[in-house]
Amino acid sequence: MLTQKEFIQKSLEVNLFFLRIMKEHLFFIETGMPHINEDLIQEADILKRSLEILLSETVDLADGAIREEVLDSNELVTPYTLETEKVTSKLTGPRLDTDITKREMELTHDPNFDFTYWLEGQLENINMRAKNLLLDTIAYKKKVLEEVTKCELYTTLYPEMQSHLIAEAEYYLELLKGLKERKLPEKELCDILNFWNYVMMDHAQFIEGFLDPSEEDLKEMAKKFIKAYDILIRECERCSRRTILEKSTRATRDIVEYKMAATEGILACDIKSIILPLLADHVLREANHYLRLLKDIREY
Repeated sequence: MLTQKEFIQKSLEVNLFFLRIMKEHLFFIETGMPHINEDLIQEADILKRSLEILLSETVDLADGAIREEVLDSNELVTPYTLETEKVTSKLTGPRLDTDITKREMELTHDPNFDFTYWLEGQLENINMRAKNLLLDTIAYKKKVLEEVTKCELYTTLYPEMQSHLIAEAEYYLELLKGLKERKLPEKELCDILNFWNYVMMDHAQFIEGFLDPSEEDLKEMAKKFIKAYDILIRECERCSRRTILEKSTRATRDIVEYKMAATEGILACDIKSIILPLLADHVLREANHYLRLLKDIREY
């Protein structure tokens, strides 16, 4: 059972991370469809804006309350997030609320923060609204994927990538359901690690597929990450807790460095690809989140 302080902190941290991830998912879907799909594009934009509003409200409540290790992890925003938003919006057209990012960059940790009953009530409301928005978002993503698999819709996103977006949304939904009961989902270690190791492996597959054929070195490195995470997933049940955590941490540190370099290269136009700058930053933040989660598990 989570204490009042734990409930407030977890609610803030979960929503700050995943509300941004979810609204970016919708942005990628929105910008990946041709203009002939005006209704679907508009639906994605409405959901994206609703998630932005909720994220903005969450940021308003968060200053001082977030754990220092979360702020330091660069999982909420990175040094590249603001610039990748500006460049990506310029390249694609749809707007992104960069003011939210600016405010998130100013968030602090206060060891003497007062975790009040008022704030607890505010987070209960945020969690409930996030859950309702998330249900609509999942339904929308599934509708888009169904249209794609029936060859009724063209998009620049792989069907496997769209399934990946749905899986992350369902993972977030599970966390919100747990928070409503004042607890986090109870899972075996390999269930937790394999979810995120699959996410990291998928990222490497998508990056390899979106890189220009001429980027042979970067594509080869992506293939090595695919193989490394595939081995981690298959070995998890056979390894000791310490070994699998160490191996997952080592692989994730490496992929963080790879994604960081890729984000910088894409922003500087030094890498040939069809990867949007914001997508590069997006997958970097997810790797940062997983790296911090691994640290939390090791220290538990």
